[in-house]
Amino acid sequence: MRVTKSNVAQVCAVCERTLLMGEQTYRFSPGGGDYVDVCPLCQDVALEHGWLREGLSVSPTLHAMSRRRKQKSLWQTLLGAREEPMADPVVSEPILRRLSDDEIALVEAADLFNASQFRRTVAGVSKSLGPPQASIVPLSGVSGELVITFAWDISWYQYRISPEAPQPVRMAERGQDMNDLEPPFMQWNAMLTEDGRVVPDLVHV
Repeated sequence: MRVTKSNVAQVCAVCERTLLMGEQTYRFSPGGGDYVDVCPLCQDVALEHGWLREGLSVSPTLHAMSRRRKQKSLWQTLLGAREEPMADPVVSEPILRRLSDDEIALVEAADLFNASQFRRTVAGVSKSLGPPQASIVPLSGVSGELVITFAWDISWYQYRISPEAPQPVRMAERGQDMNDLEPPFMQWNAMLTEDGRVVPDLVHV
């Protein structure tokens, strides 16, 4: 009996390498449509580009978050910045998978702030003035920046969160009269925990 072999060669859609017979492949959808083959060495690259893996319903935003966190660590190492103690994530990954992209953006902003040196500043003020009111507000436009506001009766602080920047958290403004804040920043949708972490209210639903 003559055995015939298929002449159709599988090619990795990322590195374009011809795959060996029997080599394990992963199926990804680059744009939400047809699936393509990706070799084991390139699956992380496909995830970083937002490709959806077959059988895994996960927002590409989650992969972008993971990639940005690795980049921040690299920048801190290169710049010689003192590394802050790792803060616990605002939400666990199973909960994160159920959130919308807009909600994930709030969670990521909170995680970035909680890992910054500014967390200690706000925690210190809270020991003197009590728990603040807090909000996390995305800015309009395509920059992806958000503003975290902490407000007490006699003081307020605002921090600009730029997830793609080498320094993702920076002081934006501060003041003494809460009435100086613009109304959008006074839609209190977050809280400060006893250990000084900011947490969006959405994770408590």
